[in-house]
Amino acid sequence: MEEYTRLLVTVEENGLATVINNRPEMHNALDPVTYSELKRAFLTLDEDPRVRVIILTGAGEKAFASGADLKVLRDRPFLEALDAVVQGTFNVIEGVSKPVIAAIEGYCLGGGCELAMVCDIRISGAKGKFGQPETKFGIIPSAGGTQRLQRLVGFGKAKELILTGDVIDAEEAHRLGLVNKVVEHGKALETAREMAKRIVERAPIATKVAKACINMGANTDLRSGLMFERYAQALVFATEDKYEGTNSFLEKRPPVYKNR
Repeated sequence: MEEYTRLLVTVEENGLATVINNRPEMHNALDPVTYSELKRAFLTLDEDPRVRVIILTGAGEKAFASGADLKVLRDRPFLEALDAVVQGTFNVIEGVSKPVIAAIEGYCLGGGCELAMVCDIRISGAKGKFGQPETKFGIIPSAGGTQRLQRLVGFGKAKELILTGDVIDAEEAHRLGLVNKVVEHGKALETAREMAKRIVERAPIATKVAKACINMGANTDLRSGLMFERYAQALVFATEDKYEGTNSFLEKRPPVYKNR
């Protein structure tokens, strides 16, 4: 198993992997070491054949991630801002082939909110707090916040949240489409695990290909997305799991998928 200083990473026999951002004394603030370890962890888990779904969460119930470490940002030379280190890490998380569920408790701000947005599904406890407060500190959301937030909540609302730096609660985030589900405080991880187990029961190749189709369609025109979808379906039709899935339904028995 890989060793980490900022993360706790576990892989279970049921196909679930959990990545915990483990700096509770800093409200799980993000720093260069955390970004590097997140990238390494997700690349490793994506290659691990045991892993079917990845859950990302923060240690404790006070914060998923409270944002970037402001001391690091204050002292960062302006030319380093052109480096794509953070965007590169978040692109890796967004691009892994396996579904990623964010289990969010407490603060999910700045870089933490941007981190949550690269996950496929976001589940928040009732005390979740979301926002992009960067303009309060003389900077902008630059780990994808100006781009991904508008795709989730709409053009005008993204401008409002980024330009004001306002923080919204979990219910408002759910109403806007920033989170998929709001649950009782302290229950986000449990709910994420329950959802992950349902995904694990589905055909593994189909879930990977479906995710790829959705991601492709979000960043291209409709005709190109539909063409990608057709070719993707043809690929899935050639798998043994396609026959197992259809036969098990017709035979009224649980499927046994072999990921081939």
